[in-house]
Amino acid sequence: MNAADISPVPAGARTQRGLDLFVIFAGANIVATTLQVGAALAADYGPTAAVVLICAGATGGSMLVAALSVLGPRLGVPSVIAARAALGVRGAGLVAALLYVTNFAWIAVNNVIAASVGARLLGGPSAMPLWVIGLGVVSTAVVALGPRAVGLADRIAVPLLLIVGGVITWAVIQAPPNLQALASPKPAGSWFRGLDIVVGYQVSWILMFADYSRYTKSERTSAMAVFLGLVLTSLWMMPLGLAAARVAASTDPGAMMAAIGLGWAGAVLMVLATVTTNFVNIYMSGLAWKSIFPRASEQWSIWSIGIVGTLVGLFYGAWLDRYAEFMVVLGGVLVPVGGVLLAHYRFRRPVTHVPDLYDPAGPYRGVLVPGVAAWAAGALAYYLASPWGGTLPALVVAVGAYLVLSRTPRK
Repeated sequence: MNAADISPVPAGARTQRGLDLFVIFAGANIVATTLQVGAALAADYGPTAAVVLICAGATGGSMLVAALSVLGPRLGVPSVIAARAALGVRGAGLVAALLYVTNFAWIAVNNVIAASVGARLLGGPSAMPLWVIGLGVVSTAVVALGPRAVGLADRIAVPLLLIVGGVITWAVIQAPPNLQALASPKPAGSWFRGLDIVVGYQVSWILMFADYSRYTKSERTSAMAVFLGLVLTSLWMMPLGLAAARVAASTDPGAMMAAIGLGWAGAVLMVLATVTTNFVNIYMSGLAWKSIFPRASEQWSIWSIGIVGTLVGLFYGAWLDRYAEFMVVLGGVLVPVGGVLLAHYRFRRPVTHVPDLYDPAGPYRGVLVPGVAAWAAGALAYYLASPWGGTLPALVVAVGAYLVLSRTPRK
């Protein structure tokens, strides 16, 4: 199996167990950025409000990703190819390009968070660039070896992450409260912005809905594995980040680990989590690049993505400061995409012939206006409604617009 293969998976080759699919999503979500979502809520919301937002946003976002994950077993194609049925070959190319670019930011953010913790223990601030580069190179090298290497690494790393995560959980429980870190509750309207932050993070996985589930045979198994892999880890890691930030009175990952009295254990979690989630980010970008340029070298695609993302991480000063804004921007772009795909595959349920998805002159050629227009309408609704909360308006508008614009009778 190649590192960035966009060809359909034959039915007989869909032998991946549900447990393996669960481990992939759980390993990708037991990560520093998930902690950071909870930390981002600490400054603006009291503990009760923040936990409510986490529960609602994590559950809703996970359900959306899981609802689309069934397309993997059904079609056997990666996400950027499945999107062609609703958006067209070129329209899905826009999604692939978006995925390609935003994953540079994700790779950078992950490396910066882990480097922040590691540099506090070894090398100091001057060692930050070395940590960023080292983490990026290791992640890229494993992905370049192919999905089997990623699966083996995850089987080793995820149990370790669970153990270290348990240690950190206990440390947070034992840490004394920092009264100066307690946030004053904000007006009710701002609750929806907090929901946008959590949902925006959770649906950042939406563009990999079929990338791994296409190796699984059962649609139900895929949906359950993806949902549980995302929601269980989010309901654990996000409140943990919230609590650590309140103890430290800071959202800096290194300060958070230091405040709860964990040095090396915190560093191990951050480093392992960064490597496992970057496996997914690099792999997704490789698939996106290959969908746009099918003749591109797979190894060149993987290494170029990993190296560029690593270099972007060297500009680490601004990433953590603008993390919440990054989540909101992602939500505004990705929630409507999910709405369009949900409307096409789950509500309209047309018959999809897999060979047509790969035919540039076939029925999905060019840009399919209903899908792209509904995507744009949903994104516009998100940003217009963002002062009050854009997630639900964007989803409703995208679904409704697509169903109206594509008035083709159900097949």
